[in-house]
Amino acid sequence: MLEYALKGDKKYWMWVGFLGLLICIGAYSYLQQFQQGLVLTNLSRDVSWGFYIAQLTYLVGVAASGVMLVLPYYLHDYKKFGNLVVFGEFMAIGAIVMCLLFVIVDLGQPLRLMNLIMNPTPNSVLFWDAMVLNGYMGLNIVVGWASLEAQKKGVPYAKWVKVLAILSVPFAFSIHTVTAFLYAGIPGRHFWLTAILAARFLASAFCAGPAIMLLALFAMEKTTKFELGKDAVQMLARIIAYAMVFNVFFFFLELFTAFYSNIPGHMHSIVYLFSGLDGYNAMVPYFWAAAFMALLSLALLIPSTTRKCKPVLIFALIILIAATWIDKGMGLVVAGFIPNMFEGVTEYMPSSTELLISMGIYAIGALIVTVLWKIAVSVKKEAAA
Repeated sequence: MLEYALKGDKKYWMWVGFLGLLICIGAYSYLQQFQQGLVLTNLSRDVSWGFYIAQLTYLVGVAASGVMLVLPYYLHDYKKFGNLVVFGEFMAIGAIVMCLLFVIVDLGQPLRLMNLIMNPTPNSVLFWDAMVLNGYMGLNIVVGWASLEAQKKGVPYAKWVKVLAILSVPFAFSIHTVTAFLYAGIPGRHFWLTAILAARFLASAFCAGPAIMLLALFAMEKTTKFELGKDAVQMLARIIAYAMVFNVFFFFLELFTAFYSNIPGHMHSIVYLFSGLDGYNAMVPYFWAAAFMALLSLALLIPSTTRKCKPVLIFALIILIAATWIDKGMGLVVAGFIPNMFEGVTEYMPSSTELLISMGIYAIGALIVTVLWKIAVSVKKEAAA
């Protein structure tokens, strides 16, 4: 089926070429970082995790979101997702590849990754994070490819495909749970020291991931004339809306715990995000914007009248993605280091090198998803003809 990726119109190849250009820029920036070291980043003693780890955290959620299609289709026999489920599985593959690349660039020297392989440490959360991420990626590759091949041959998928698909459901939950444990297991960082961090991660993943997927599916539908199905789109939009409700609700729980109990360690990071701390306020405008966009997205997604209007739905999905990205893709990591161990504030914003390398990694992920979706659309169109 790989041959389908080599056939495409002018727009397809222009998009692939554009992604290739972004990858080259990112690769050149990474070469600079590889030669000169992490000094090109704005990471420091006080903020040792920055933009790279923030993107890893966000993208693990994007990868996990594929379960929002897999679970209803394979476990509850919701047939209307039948046409879309492989796109969720393939998007998860692209997201996990990006996660692994963000780990590599954050390490500075990629050979350090070998320590994880050559010296496995089962009592390390990072070890289990690598295990479940790779396991989940393997399951999605096998299930997605096998089900697509069956569709190409015009036969039902094998029974073992369904078994593996159902097995991928706990893997999807575990990849983001284990990632949350990486944060929640650090007792010195009060902002992350919360029992509901894994639940917050999952709620955020199950709204942001499907939102990104749905926007990409809309773009694919427009360029390839592949019909998604109105019922499937509306069901997915409903799932996104209620996952976002839980995401916002869990954040309010954090606010109550921090401010009603009046624990300084829990309050400082949130105060920094919303009003600044000790005169440092770089994140304030972004976080207020995120809060406004989160509430506005709920106001647009919960009523069925606005949710069924496609332009409004697209707008709501865009601001939902922006809100969750600022919250989890930046604010969560940076605020966790503020204040530092000496009660001081060291602010952090990514350097141009970090941004360019991240852009290249996102382009790699987009290229993988583009190629896999191109194959899937070609097979489905051929099978339907």
